[in-house]
Amino acid sequence: MAREIPLENQRNIGIMAHIDAGKTTTTERILYYTGVTYKIGEVHDGTAVMDWMEQERERGITITSAATTCVWKDYGINIIDTPGHVDFTIEVERSLRVLDGTVAVFCSVGGVEPQSETVWRQATRYNVPRIAFVNKMDRTGADFYNVVEMMKDRLKTRAILFQLPIGREEGFQGVVDLIEEHAVVWDGSELGAEFRITEIPEDLKEKVAEYREQLVEAASDFDEDIMEKFLEGEKVSKEALVAALRKATLALEITPVFCGTAFKNKGVQLLLDAVVDYLPSPLDIPPVKGLLPNSEEEAIRETKDDAPYAALAFKIMTDPFVGQLTFFRVYSGTIKSGSYVFNSTKGKKERISRIVRMHSNKREEIDMVHAGDIAAAVGLKYSTTGDTICDPDNPIILESLDIPEPVISIAIEPKTKSDQEKLGVSLQKLAVEDPSFQVKSDEETGQTIISGMGELHLEIIVDRLLREFKVEASVGKPQVAYKETIKKGVKAEAKYVKQTGGRGQYGHVCLELEPSERGEGFEFVNKIVGGSIPKEFINPIENGIKESMESGTLAGFPVVDVKVTVFDGSYHDVDSSEMAFKIAGSMCFKDGMKKGGQVLLEPIMDVEVVVPEQFMGDVIGDLSSRRGKVLGMEARAGFQVVTSTVPLANMFGYSTDLRSATQGRASYSMQFSYYEPVPTSVLETITAKAQVR
Repeated sequence: MAREIPLENQRNIGIMAHIDAGKTTTTERILYYTGVTYKIGEVHDGTAVMDWMEQERERGITITSAATTCVWKDYGINIIDTPGHVDFTIEVERSLRVLDGTVAVFCSVGGVEPQSETVWRQATRYNVPRIAFVNKMDRTGADFYNVVEMMKDRLKTRAILFQLPIGREEGFQGVVDLIEEHAVVWDGSELGAEFRITEIPEDLKEKVAEYREQLVEAASDFDEDIMEKFLEGEKVSKEALVAALRKATLALEITPVFCGTAFKNKGVQLLLDAVVDYLPSPLDIPPVKGLLPNSEEEAIRETKDDAPYAALAFKIMTDPFVGQLTFFRVYSGTIKSGSYVFNSTKGKKERISRIVRMHSNKREEIDMVHAGDIAAAVGLKYSTTGDTICDPDNPIILESLDIPEPVISIAIEPKTKSDQEKLGVSLQKLAVEDPSFQVKSDEETGQTIISGMGELHLEIIVDRLLREFKVEASVGKPQVAYKETIKKGVKAEAKYVKQTGGRGQYGHVCLELEPSERGEGFEFVNKIVGGSIPKEFINPIENGIKESMESGTLAGFPVVDVKVTVFDGSYHDVDSSEMAFKIAGSMCFKDGMKKGGQVLLEPIMDVEVVVPEQFMGDVIGDLSSRRGKVLGMEARAGFQVVTSTVPLANMFGYSTDLRSATQGRASYSMQFSYYEPVPTSVLETITAKAQVR
């Protein structure tokens, strides 16, 4: 099957922002103007197409990245709408991994908010070119130029204005297009589909000249002809200007800035034109790199239909009608429905029974996908998020995804006996869909523990259990995901000997434990020489250590950031076994942890509170009482913004306390920052609770 749209006309984009900046509304307008929907959906009345889960429609926030395909002026655009709430950062992360470009939406009043900075950093890590859309220009307090300054200051980007607003707040009418040098005005009829091109308003001409010059100057850095014309004061053609600015955007040297109000249908068509003009096609991004299986040798896959196929699974979703859907991005080659593929990450062969193109939660079956496409497969049993799907004759393993560690846990129990059987299966399905959500069983209490990125994250998981799987569950109080580690390097020795007549058990292990840098994880080194421990017993020793690390000796929390070296030991010709060395390794590690000065680590959160001036003293006092450190304060749009770091353990229930302390006028955002040792006074309380458990 031939391509419907040439590869150079394909765009794979994301729409990202802070919560409530208007991402989903902007996407709804894009779908309306590209003809995918015939009625505009609104977030506030729960009819938005992209927010397809029931909880999303109720809460008015986007939880999972809904993917949809649309066409604009002979260009195919795959759009992924991503959540702005920090608890769903994994959704943003996995979307950016497979996108080529993104639209960053900013609120004209709030400007660059904490989650805006987080998603911007994620996009920078994946080298994703961006254009900015300053939304809600009709809101009271809208300040376009202030948002641009915030972008320069906080995001450290070279923000270049491609449009200037005509009017603001209630008086916002349209924009001046600095490339075309004319005004575009919407009169409000026909849902904004109709607009007029007019002369630039007299009172804006001076400002337009100033910003047009900045625009041409930015282009001149990427085109010598434009540089010459700019220096000589000559006119630069529109085509040359667009080509140079596209080059600058793709090189991540500039961020083009546009504006409008998606809710009032102003500025969306011009934003679509900008997506086509300035964001990359799959041909503009470097060929994807990966490793050949079972080797460190690098391999490259060109973005061509005739290359061996390689794709990355970036999302798993359960569909009530077709079962498991695996969303994937094709980097090279073509894949037909019904064909066998090789999952090189798992080393398993699988069959794609059907390929579907998604429009939010509706499906359209297609026969084939090409290089640069995003689609969903039905029938893949083993593939999970981050797996590579490739040609069995030309295997490659693409770089996977960074999965954040959960910071909060709660115990969950089924309400009835019938729920008991369904709970485990349902939780496993949700864990496959969302890699930042983890499920484990507490061996001592027999409770099921679920862990995630925040209170809202786990609240929605419990909600989904009831709605999608009809499982009623009750949950305990949130628990902080503490970790354990050691302060100093130590050596330890353990012997496991059991003589019971007949064949006994014998394992003797000497280990050295050293603290690693925070975030380095576990490292195991084998320094056995001369055969004091045979090779076949080294793996069991490591496995014994790993099992012990699941529950530390200080308070029963997982152990992290430790380097363990096995350097000596002994064995018995008859009595030694894998089990004996596994137990000896575990005993030795526990002994070493006790000697090494155990430390309990707790998650510290970045907390930003936006508060009216008169309540600032109360808010700062409250943060300090929560063991918080206030890092700074600044004025923003009539409010004070307080930035601080606070231990997660002291932040439960904060939203209720903040509301009552500020008459509901303050808001806050919180995201994980780092782990640090728990103070001694707090440690005693935690260890006492652990002993009771």
